[in-house]
Amino acid sequence: MLKLAAGLLLAAAVALLLDWYAPAASSAPAGLRRQRAPRPAPGAEAANLLWAVQVSDIHISRFQDPTRASDLEKFCSETINIIQPAFVLATGDLTDAKTSDKLGSEQVEEEWRIYQSVLKRSRVKEKTKWIDIKGNHDSFNIPRLDSVQNYYRKYSAWRKDGSFHYVHTTTFGSYSFICVDATLSPGPKRPYNFFGILNTRQMQELSVMATESLRSNHTVWFGHYPTSTIISPAPGIRALMSSATAYLCGHLHTMGGLMPALYSQHRSGTLELELGDWKDNRKYRILAFDHDLLSFVDLTFEEWPAVLITNPKSSLYSSSFHEPLVKILYSTHIRILVFSPAAITSVTVYIDGVRLGNAHQASGPLYVLKWSPQNYSEGTHQIDVTVQDASGRTITQGHIFSMEENHPLRFGFWPSVILLTDHYVLARTLFGLIVLIQIALLVVFRYLQKPALKEKPGLLGLTSFSLHVFSKINAFYYSVLVLNLYTVLGPWFVGELIDGQVGACFSFGVFVGGSFFRGGLTYVVGILQTLPLILTSNLYTFTLLSEFFCPYKQVAVIKQKEWPGQLLHAEYSSDQ
Repeated sequence: MLKLAAGLLLAAAVALLLDWYAPAASSAPAGLRRQRAPRPAPGAEAANLLWAVQVSDIHISRFQDPTRASDLEKFCSETINIIQPAFVLATGDLTDAKTSDKLGSEQVEEEWRIYQSVLKRSRVKEKTKWIDIKGNHDSFNIPRLDSVQNYYRKYSAWRKDGSFHYVHTTTFGSYSFICVDATLSPGPKRPYNFFGILNTRQMQELSVMATESLRSNHTVWFGHYPTSTIISPAPGIRALMSSATAYLCGHLHTMGGLMPALYSQHRSGTLELELGDWKDNRKYRILAFDHDLLSFVDLTFEEWPAVLITNPKSSLYSSSFHEPLVKILYSTHIRILVFSPAAITSVTVYIDGVRLGNAHQASGPLYVLKWSPQNYSEGTHQIDVTVQDASGRTITQGHIFSMEENHPLRFGFWPSVILLTDHYVLARTLFGLIVLIQIALLVVFRYLQKPALKEKPGLLGLTSFSLHVFSKINAFYYSVLVLNLYTVLGPWFVGELIDGQVGACFSFGVFVGGSFFRGGLTYVVGILQTLPLILTSNLYTFTLLSEFFCPYKQVAVIKQKEWPGQLLHAEYSSDQ
């Protein structure tokens, strides 16, 4: 019965987690609803179409991989020429800011000069608008924003610290892009700015921007940190961006190749789209608004042709609240953006494995093919587009689409856990529980009566006995108790967290330069410090007791061992 109850509870917990981490789009607060004017549905004309590019985590380094800079220059010179985006978002970590041994961190002016020279030599700012923002690496070891070490102000394209609201105006409406600057000021050395932090004043500024952006066709927020690694006061950063169609970020790279695609969707319907890094993977993104329907594709540098299907758009990345999805049903043409350095020779469209025909060029990179969306009004369908260019390169791009609002597609569980979990709260809670449990076990077993160790005890009995023995030894009991308390109260260390500025690191945060930054990564470090105490303490007592419980001994007797506080007596017998 107990096993059945435990199984039911586990199943309920798993179902709850799956529901939470794969949320369906829902309505945003009434005060943040966007008023939309009626607009035409996607047709054959190259109208109501806007596309842009995102690149992230460039990490130009003085000591590592010089091709990061040379490839970026080629990207700015050639790739941008081919794609011709309305603007480019470079979402942080423009430079690496690490010492040659990869252990230390500091702003390296030469890296910033290299970055600036790439932009100048490629003349990318003459071809498009280049909007670059800071990441945590761009903020390492900066005592204050007006410091000469804040090279972002001198060498970047944007050069303005803080969050901002950029409005891109077109003949068919305006589009708001709100930057979330959650970098720390002053900026500690690594690793204590892995989490971004927003204070009350910054949240108020972002709230004003969010309200102003409601006048635009769409709002897209972008920043360096995923929302799961941003610490912010109530109501929280996710609540502020609930009127946004998407949030674009970087920072997590591809998690060592384990998560090549990190996408999910908040309960407000806002997409969160983390982009893989330029540093090691040379990733970049093309995103487009086609008749106010958002589509995107993540690509690898110099892999051509680049293909983005804008109509019908993917059901997985749809939000009935933020987008006029009904336009797909009333559209007259399938629409595809195709880019390549060579001439395009064929664009072939298939739906559910059936060839519909070849799309023709409408204008520039836009290819269209007439279709009857009413034929696909029920259920889900697979669209695939195969593109070939004059150089013989071929690529097939596809996705699932649906005319129905309620579709069965859900985001992956682990990407959703990574992007939707509040890791600051999770780490703080786990750290507190581990310390509390460890102290409670020590104190409880300290004052419990001696355990009755029966013949052939199980793992639970042996563990209980080992904790009992451990807690009765004053040297171990008090040292572990004090170490746990000190881990919570600290300080762990006092030193130069920023050159010339002494700071102190605690489990609950960092004091430096007259500022206090709430703990994020500090709680993770605290967990790594406290867990070994549990493992080593039990390992020691198991080793201590193994001599008595060795199977090669017929009888092992612990006789009248005098421990601090009371007298223990246990007997154990076993067959050979």
